[in-house]
Amino acid sequence: MRLLVIGGTSFVGRTIVGDALGRGHEITTFNRGLTGKDIDGVEALRGDRSTDEGVQLLAGRSFDAVIDPGGQVPAHVLRTAQAMADSAPFYAFVSTTAVYQAWNTASLDESAATWPGVPDQDGDPADLEKLRVHKRGCELAVEQTYGPDAGLVARAGSIVGPHDNLGQLPWWLTRIAEGGRVIAPGDPGRGLQLIDVRDLSAFVLDQVEAQAGGIHNVVPDGPNTTMGRLVGDCVQATGSDADPVWVDEGFLLSQGVLPWAELPLWIPDVPDTAGFWAVSGASAKAAGLRTRPFGDSVRDTWQWLRSGGEVRTAPGVPPLGLAGEKEQQVLAAWDARLSEGS
Repeated sequence: MRLLVIGGTSFVGRTIVGDALGRGHEITTFNRGLTGKDIDGVEALRGDRSTDEGVQLLAGRSFDAVIDPGGQVPAHVLRTAQAMADSAPFYAFVSTTAVYQAWNTASLDESAATWPGVPDQDGDPADLEKLRVHKRGCELAVEQTYGPDAGLVARAGSIVGPHDNLGQLPWWLTRIAEGGRVIAPGDPGRGLQLIDVRDLSAFVLDQVEAQAGGIHNVVPDGPNTTMGRLVGDCVQATGSDADPVWVDEGFLLSQGVLPWAELPLWIPDVPDTAGFWAVSGASAKAAGLRTRPFGDSVRDTWQWLRSGGEVRTAPGVPPLGLAGEKEQQVLAAWDARLSEGS
């Protein structure tokens, strides 16, 4: 197939391009050349879809499908979709399960209420406060232009794997590799639901090859690891002497430790987020999603980091992770509390 990939130089887009080349497809990428080097073997076009003039380079070109793995501004996605509507019969967009409004119930499926996006809304792609609304607007831009049958919306959950540009799993690996006492949040049995970028890529390309539209939550159909196994897999992969200290969630919150931002992938187990790690993946599973063991994702991400891999977050995205000084302060306070209790 002749495929146009928007972006195609970092994490999800890079993985899709590499996978597609391995399948024998002919790939053209369209990007600004700002976030990374194009993979060898692609035709690289330089353009900026934030303006009508920016997409003119695509005029007169035809493709079997467009794959849009990173769009965050609805107006940009709408402009791209409209520019390609007559010359590419299929459009695949990678979205996020963050478009759902509520997380208080398990088995949240594709029919659940979403944030009210606007398909032609413009904005700053670095404005993460509006990511949920903007991603829904991007979905609507694809649906408006391509309809339900010729447009794929792949709502990915939390993504891990080599070439990570989010930094969640790499932070845990890097911190645990340093050794010593490491704060581990809450219940080690708390289930997590994480998708390897390579499994996401394979699913998207399978649907593109089949020209199969629709909306799917691209997540394992149920938690595929736990917080305890994540920490344990990181210890095993790095060969570290790290000593995980499991600290009560309420205590962490009382010490001002921020879920997700300071302890990546930690979402407190409270009623409002009871369904966060229990999104229904039944639709994607029925459509052919295959997921690898989570331990493989940990091992391969560590190998990538050791071989010189570097997490390159988007401009304006604050760094993840708990500062070492704060971690030691919280551990000391936790020790004191345990001593008082005994």
